[in-house]
Amino acid sequence: MQEIRVLAKNFGIKSSRMSKVSLVKTIQLAEGNFGCFSSATNGECDQQQCLWRDDCFSAAKKLKN
Repeated sequence: MQEIRVLAKNFGIKSSRMSKVSLVKTIQLAEGNFGCFSSATNGECDQQQCLWRDDCFSAAKKLKN
C-alpha cells in the first residue's frame, strides 16, 4: 500500500483515508486509463498491459465473496 501511496503522490493525489480500491482507480484515471480496478469479477479483462492486472483479479475475487 505504501508503494501505491507514493505513486499517487507523484500524480498529485491525496491518498489519506482512501481505500486501496478507490486509490488505484483514481491513479488509473490520472494515468488516462479506465478506473476499473477490482471490477474483473468474472475473471476476464482486456487490459493486458495494466500495471494493476494481477492485483485487480485478487481484489475482485475478494469483493465477490
